[in-house]
Amino acid sequence: MTRVIAKLRSGLPSVTGLLLVFAAAMAMSQGPPKPTSAPASSLPENVSHPKPAENLYMKLSGVGLDKLRVFRLRDVSIDRGAFHITLNDGLIAFTENVANHVTGAFFEGDGEILLSPPNKYERASMALFTGEAILEERFVTAYFRFNDDTFAEMRPSLEPVEHAEAFLSQWNETARSLAEGDALRLLMTFSNFLPIDGQSDNTSPSATLINDQDRFLHARLQGLRLGTFDIYFDADASEQIWAGQLKTVESASYYDVWTSFSSADENRGTEAVNATVGEGGKADSFAISHYTIRTKIRPPIEIDAEAVMQMAVRQGGERAILFELSRSLRITEVEADGHPVEFIHNPEIEGTQLARQGNDLVAVVFPQPLQTGQQLKLRFVYGGAVLSEAGAGLLYVGARGTWYPNRGLAMSNFDLEFRYPVGWTLVATGERTDKSGSQVGETLSPGEQVSRWVSQRPIPLAGFDLGKYERVVAHAGDVSVETYATSGMERGFPKPPIESLLPPPVIRGVPRQPSLTIAPPPPSPARNAQMVASTAAHAIEFFSRRFGPYPYADLKVAQMPGGLSQGWPGLIFLSSTSFLTAEEKSELHMTPVEKTLISQIIAHESAHQWWGDLVMWSGYRDQWLVEALANYSSMMILEGENPAQFRAAMEKYRDDLLQKNKAGARLREDGPVTLGTRLSCSQFSEGYEAISYGRGTWLFHMLRSMMRDAEGTGDRARNASQVDEPFVRVLRRIRERYQGKAITTRELLQAFADELPPSLRYEHHKSLDWFYESWVNVTAIPRFELHGVKYSDKPGSTAISGIISQKDAPDDLVTSVPLYASVAGKLVFLARVFADGAETSFHLTAPQGVRKVVIDPEQTLLARSR
Repeated sequence: MTRVIAKLRSGLPSVTGLLLVFAAAMAMSQGPPKPTSAPASSLPENVSHPKPAENLYMKLSGVGLDKLRVFRLRDVSIDRGAFHITLNDGLIAFTENVANHVTGAFFEGDGEILLSPPNKYERASMALFTGEAILEERFVTAYFRFNDDTFAEMRPSLEPVEHAEAFLSQWNETARSLAEGDALRLLMTFSNFLPIDGQSDNTSPSATLINDQDRFLHARLQGLRLGTFDIYFDADASEQIWAGQLKTVESASYYDVWTSFSSADENRGTEAVNATVGEGGKADSFAISHYTIRTKIRPPIEIDAEAVMQMAVRQGGERAILFELSRSLRITEVEADGHPVEFIHNPEIEGTQLARQGNDLVAVVFPQPLQTGQQLKLRFVYGGAVLSEAGAGLLYVGARGTWYPNRGLAMSNFDLEFRYPVGWTLVATGERTDKSGSQVGETLSPGEQVSRWVSQRPIPLAGFDLGKYERVVAHAGDVSVETYATSGMERGFPKPPIESLLPPPVIRGVPRQPSLTIAPPPPSPARNAQMVASTAAHAIEFFSRRFGPYPYADLKVAQMPGGLSQGWPGLIFLSSTSFLTAEEKSELHMTPVEKTLISQIIAHESAHQWWGDLVMWSGYRDQWLVEALANYSSMMILEGENPAQFRAAMEKYRDDLLQKNKAGARLREDGPVTLGTRLSCSQFSEGYEAISYGRGTWLFHMLRSMMRDAEGTGDRARNASQVDEPFVRVLRRIRERYQGKAITTRELLQAFADELPPSLRYEHHKSLDWFYESWVNVTAIPRFELHGVKYSDKPGSTAISGIISQKDAPDDLVTSVPLYASVAGKLVFLARVFADGAETSFHLTAPQGVRKVVIDPEQTLLARSR
């Protein structure tokens, strides 16, 4: 299993992010730099190739060291913003020319790297993986890849050496094998040097110099203490600087991102707030407004497809565009406005590692630089095995987000047509608009059927599911909720332990006999599908009353093998586990709280129809908010219907954050919610889920509880399902303002800040900056205590004073702490006090005769119980 920065719930990371991660994974997959004895020659510059872009790509992916460019060097520095590399002493060989440029080098000797993250959040991340907040490491080998003038800048400090053959023999093949990892990134730069159609010269006249906005450097270093790791600078990325390492733990591989930040962060000073948080990703230079995808499905694994997209160029000048597409698919042609264009996707070049391994990225190269405002019609023809059969009649679309070429999450209109054999049922995003047959002029093959699905509004991505399903229907007002399930579970689904199938040892004094053992019938999703449909319909009704109308024509819920569920626009891929009854869950020895959380998955994925599909997140640091908001939306239902189960679930979320790994570190130390998918790492394999879902759910509960207290709603159990409470009003406004758009963490908090009454304004500011700094962008789970409480009776009231202490917490933690008084055996809400730092004094007025004050008896704070 390989987990190289986990993909998003209902979509994909940015193309730039995937490209960087792919480069790191490809480079690291070769293992640490090691000497080899068999040098190989690179493809000569003057070799002709019928496909110039592919020719360029193959040179970039297999370039070796130049025997005329081996040098000795001392005290040479490479600076890229926050990191400083010093080559103290050693030998270095530069690569042969590609597009008349030197693009890489291999160094052996004594070197040092110094990288100082710009703020405490990134320094904490660095320390988690390296043991130190600042990266200071000596290294003995380094492989560099760049697209700028690094070679020219170093040249004055280089001294030729004699007998370079030994160095080349030792390191040339290693350099070649590492070249492939950065080849696609460099292709995006050097495609500008390809010939332009209609011109006789060899290069584009606009590509005589690398643009400062396109500077790239990747250093793969063999450290003395930390082993092999990567340092990146990419001016074209939203976060230009990052460092990380591929690490394998118990046969699972993770790419640990030690730190990642923008150059703007670095310039704000060492204690600056991380500016990347809540400011979203870099705007895409290309906008796809419409997809028309025609797909022929040949169960159990094959598809053939044609995807046509309408694309607008927002920022011109590029010769190549990257798309995501599963490595399991093979493209046969790509056209731009009816004319064939070159593409790079798993090129079939016999014997190369690329042909064997492939990737999930496609580079489309155009005959001329694209112009700002230009409209393009792109057509892809492709096919391959992206389906898997998990059991009789149950298929699995493994490449759910990459079965068609796309550029990650972005709002587009979709027109999907599927042809598939009779006897199968297909469901897809969008509304089914043609149930009768094929388009005009086309005929169906014997035993073939067709369905067409059209989105009624722009959606961030499209998908489908196929199976030999049984169908049931429930209704949420005017919304039809269709649920599709097979009669049996997938292969490999866990069976109940044998002891759970046996009767008690003694029945009315008679010893158990083997003949008395009657196993219950195996689980059947189809048998339980109506329960699933009704649960989803109830959730849709609940959310529609609070967040606004359901966004789509209907909701399809389709069984999916495995433990993962995903909520896409109008279509939920629901794990087979969610089709189990309470008794079937008990037979699998699930604890009560585990059964509760599994039961919440249906409502959670239903909530994603609003949070994640209608309102998207802006960057990877903002993804937590749609996951946590969908999860908390489902918990709002539970709180109103079963407060005890709600509390037990919230306690589990808290306790999970306090679990320790083998090294003794608590899971909460993995980082704040704003690290996004970086939280899935070798230290904490479940970090992303526990923190984004668990801690994130607590953050929304804290916000909601503060606002309920300020409005004086009082008894939460009685008011848990209020339709017009302040928290819900804010979410309704967010839906109205951001539907069809992406929201950042900062924007979400500002929406809540706009609703803050005076009692919730820390230091009289109508802002939630304190909540962001103390709770969103940190990992604290404090413990609260009262000290020195004094009571002074007055006519008609009692004055209370005391001190609130925050323990196991940062010194600057700010918390809105609810205080209650015990009056005649009942707890009465008094006020919220801003606890600022380790100790905070307070003065309150309570009903006369009060002699007991309690902190947060209803457990609305993410706090340790002991």
